[in-house]
Amino acid sequence: MKDSTKMVFRLHGWRVDRALHNYLYFVFYDTYVKGALYLTKGVVALLGRFSPTRHVARFIFDRYHAKVLSRGDLSKILQLEETVDLGPDTTGRIIPFRHANRIVLREPTHLAVMDCPCKLELDDPCQPVASCIAVGRPLVDFWLEHCARYHARRINREEALDIIERHRRSGHVTQAFFKVATGGSMGVICSCCPRCCVSMRATALVQRIKGAEGMSQYAPSGYKVARDPERCRGCGGCAEACHFGAVEVREGRRAYHPERCFGCELCVERCPEGALSLYLPEGGLLPLDLDLVREALAGGAR
Repeated sequence: MKDSTKMVFRLHGWRVDRALHNYLYFVFYDTYVKGALYLTKGVVALLGRFSPTRHVARFIFDRYHAKVLSRGDLSKILQLEETVDLGPDTTGRIIPFRHANRIVLREPTHLAVMDCPCKLELDDPCQPVASCIAVGRPLVDFWLEHCARYHARRINREEALDIIERHRRSGHVTQAFFKVATGGSMGVICSCCPRCCVSMRATALVQRIKGAEGMSQYAPSGYKVARDPERCRGCGGCAEACHFGAVEVREGRRAYHPERCFGCELCVERCPEGALSLYLPEGGLLPLDLDLVREALAGGAR
């Protein structure tokens, strides 16, 4: 048994079933993700006929999900020097998920990248295909020992940021994934778009069904977007950058729908006039800003 496999089993303790899930999830990453998408399609096909299948959808969505990251929050994660162990977030103030709600980054200076299984499912995916980034051990070691078929390789912080920046320039949302398969915590950062990302595609499928509109495999960052009307010239770049329908420009007039905004910051980065900025509204979700997280989960850091 390889050392990284032993580390995975130690991570899950007596939950051997979850350790096996973890192992199979990454070793057969593309097959697993493709199967999850087809399962979701099957559930969606049944939702209109049999209401109990909503429980199946909820079961799936409760175990595989993501949190949208702003560029600033991402930078703090990539700049980490020491292990972070926070949570669980029992109130859902930051990570509003039932089963995977911890922030655990062991030895976060260790980074690796490999081919995105969502992209491998498509004939003509967004490029580059190598866009899934692992942060910390034992995940990085496991990828390097078991995921050669996905071209897993070790990278440094500058390479990780370059990969993510390249994707953001082409309109990809940065997300931190939280999975039961990885010990109920985060560890993978992906660059996602509605065309390639299985979690975004699955969410779009489910939300078409009456009574399932609130189901989602990804949560907002917590930020909203403010506009400086003196700088804004109504070019519509923000509307083009938004994947969530939060910004519309009609007859030269801009409309912002904060309830639809996921705070991904793409519109802020796309604005040529610097008229947009993020702000943190009161009473909503908190972002995955590690400084704010430590405050919110006081006593959880070790």
